[in-house]
Amino acid sequence: MYIEQGYKGNIGVWKYFVLPIGFIAFMALNYVAMLASPVSTEEMLNNMIEKLGSNIVLITLLAPLAVGLLIVLGWTVLVHQQSIVSLTTSRRRIDWKRIFYAFFLWGGITVFLTGIDVYFSPDDYVLNFDISKFVVLAIIGILLIPLQTSFEEYMFRAHMMQGLGILTKRKWVPLVVTSILFGVMHIANPEVEKLGYQIMVFYIGTGFFLGIITLMDEGLELALGFHAANNLIAALLVTADWTAFTTDSIYRDVSDPVLGWDVLIPVFVIFPIITLIFARKYGWNNWKDRLFGKVLSKEEFVALQTDVKDLA
Repeated sequence: MYIEQGYKGNIGVWKYFVLPIGFIAFMALNYVAMLASPVSTEEMLNNMIEKLGSNIVLITLLAPLAVGLLIVLGWTVLVHQQSIVSLTTSRRRIDWKRIFYAFFLWGGITVFLTGIDVYFSPDDYVLNFDISKFVVLAIIGILLIPLQTSFEEYMFRAHMMQGLGILTKRKWVPLVVTSILFGVMHIANPEVEKLGYQIMVFYIGTGFFLGIITLMDEGLELALGFHAANNLIAALLVTADWTAFTTDSIYRDVSDPVLGWDVLIPVFVIFPIITLIFARKYGWNNWKDRLFGKVLSKEEFVALQTDVKDLA
């Protein structure tokens, strides 16, 4: 009962609105500023990289979100008076094996698929490897990217999901709302400007995938590992001049960016396969109730917890 873990804090529905409204307002202002700017996001990022270097720009992009993670966790402990464990999982402790399993599974798949693409489409890639620059990038990425991705997970799949679930008493509501908002959060990315709004299918679809595995697994661990691997491997392995992470990665994608079936395949083919892998490994069942069922009231949750303790 992952959503019901929110009852372990000092409940107050207003407490669940402050951070999301503040973050959404910030992203909305950022998007409006992007639309009003005569300079494209891609051009602005490239100008910054030319003046400051790609590593400094990467730190500039990641650091605010790393601070955001501390704010979400601090708000949970100080305002909600809820433990980080109950914000993360319904288990007695955070399952780090799940985090690392999801990380290495998706990281391995990403490296494998990228390797295949490089092999069959060599003209689309240029070897960009510079050991001195790459080591600095790796240090920055390993230190900051997991904090950035964890912020997004704790904001959407933890804080907002528990709050909306407790408010509406239906599990599908936080799943749908947080998944759509997660996708919309990326609307100011240079990829959207370059490829068009159709790429939002990928971002929103990724949000649904992460939300589904969180509810099915009754915890955030798999989403934390998957998201960290996705962004870290992307930053280290392949870059392009029109992506949010333009880094000193191993390869540079020089192909003409086109929105094709390759954007939809992860959402409608690869993510469902990974979901089934997780389901088989962790013995998921009762899909209907876990994704669309009712969220218990606080009284029901407390009574159930008491019964479990009595049985123990």
